[in-house]
Amino acid sequence: MIVRQFLSWVRTAPAGERAEATRALARAWLLSDLGDEDRGAAEGALLMLLDDPSPLVRQAMAEVFARSEEAPAAIVQALATDQPSVAAIILEHSPLLIDADLVDIVATGNSETQCAIARRAGLPAPVCAAIAEVGSAAAALELIENAYAELAPFSWDRIVERHGHLAAIREAMLVLDDLPAATRAALVDKLSETLAQFVVARNWLSIDRAGRITSEARDRSTITIAARTRGEELRGLVQHLRATSQLTAGLILRALLSGNVELFEIALSELADMPRARVSGLLNDRGRASLQGLLRKAGIPDTTFDAFRIALDVCRENGFADTLSGAAILRRKMVERVLTHCTTDRDAAEPLLILLRRFATESARDEAREFCDEVMAEDFVAGLEFGLIAA
Repeated sequence: MIVRQFLSWVRTAPAGERAEATRALARAWLLSDLGDEDRGAAEGALLMLLDDPSPLVRQAMAEVFARSEEAPAAIVQALATDQPSVAAIILEHSPLLIDADLVDIVATGNSETQCAIARRAGLPAPVCAAIAEVGSAAAALELIENAYAELAPFSWDRIVERHGHLAAIREAMLVLDDLPAATRAALVDKLSETLAQFVVARNWLSIDRAGRITSEARDRSTITIAARTRGEELRGLVQHLRATSQLTAGLILRALLSGNVELFEIALSELADMPRARVSGLLNDRGRASLQGLLRKAGIPDTTFDAFRIALDVCRENGFADTLSGAAILRRKMVERVLTHCTTDRDAAEPLLILLRRFATESARDEAREFCDEVMAEDFVAGLEFGLIAA
C-alpha cells in the first residue's frame, strides 16, 4: 500500500524530493525488516526509478547500494552502466561487480568511469591490465596511485609505453620504491626522448648533440638503477636493455668502470648466452685469451678488448664496488688508468678514446662534487659543535 502511494506521488514530485524519497526507499529495502510482498514491491519501484529522467534520483540509489553485498544485483548492474555521475560510486565500491564486468566497462566507458574503477581497493591484475591497455592517462595515474592495485610487470610497461611521455605519469611512478627496475629504465628512456625532442624543437641543440647528451644521461641513470637492483630483477633490467638496443659496449664498460661486477657479468652472460657462473669463471681465469673469447662471443667490438682488460685488472687491484653509491658512479682512478693505456696504444680506436675522455671528465666532476659535499658537511658539524649554527 505504501509503495503504491509512493509510485503515485513520485510522478509529480520535484526532482530533489524524488531523490530523497528514493534514498529512503532504498535504505528501507536494504535495512528494514520488510515482508516478502512489500520487499518485492519496493524492488519493483526501485527498478522503475532507474528510468527517472533526473540523475539525482539514480545517484541517490547508487549512494545507498554502492558498498552493500546485499544490494539488488540487477539494480547495481544498471547503475554501473549509467552516466558517469551516477555510475562512479558503484564502479569504485560495489562488491557485486565481477572482473569481467569491470573489464567490459573499462573497454567501453569514458575516462571518468575508468578512473572510478582504477580507484577500487584490491583491484585484481586482469582489470589493471585492461586499464593499462586501453585506459586514459588519468585512469593510468589513478591506477599508479592505488596502493591496492595488483599490477603485473607487463602492465607497468604498457603504461610507460602509452603514457610515459607525460610528466605526471613519470613522477608518480618514479617515487614508487617497488617499481620494477626495467620499468624504471623505460621511464628514463621516455624522459630522455621527451627532453631531446624539446631542446631540438627550441633550436637549443642540434639533433646529433641532443641525442648524444640524452644518451649519456640515460646510460648514467641506467647504471644508477642497476646499482640498486639485485638478482632476477637485475637480469630483467639487462634483458630490457638488450631488447631496446641499449646494452652497448659503452654501457657495459661504464658498468665495469663503476665497479659494478654483477651488472657486468649478467650483461655478458645475456649477450653471450652463457650461465653467469661460467662467465664469472672465465673472468676469474685472468687469461687474456679467455677474456677475449668471452667478449667476442658477447659481440663486444675487438677495439674495446684492451679497455675491458685493463679495467678488470684495476678492479682486481682495488676491489669492486661494495655500496650502492659506489656502484653508481665512474671511478676516476680506474678511468684514468684505462685512458692512459689506450692513449699510448697506437691501435686504439678514436671512438673509444672519445668515450674514455668523456668518462674521465664525468668522473672528475663527480669526485669534485663529493669533495665539496664532504667539506660542507664537515663545516656544518663544526658549526654545530661551536654553536655557530642552531641545531
